[in-house]
Amino acid sequence: MPKMKTSRAAAKRFKLTGTGKLKRNKAYKRHILTKKSAKTKRNLRKAAMTDETNVKNMKKILPYI
Repeated sequence: MPKMKTSRAAAKRFKLTGTGKLKRNKAYKRHILTKKSAKTKRNLRKAAMTDETNVKNMKKILPYI
């Protein structure tokens, strides 16, 4: 059986934590920032964990991470 390919797009966006959870960055922080409050922008800086409903699919496209 050939090796499985890792989705390179996903590999650049997700990191595995020590406990096996997937860490991701939040969206909506690239442009059109003038209308967003400082509090919103501050909260978008922090990383978030991938939701449990998506983890199964993410592990499938990230077989070696």
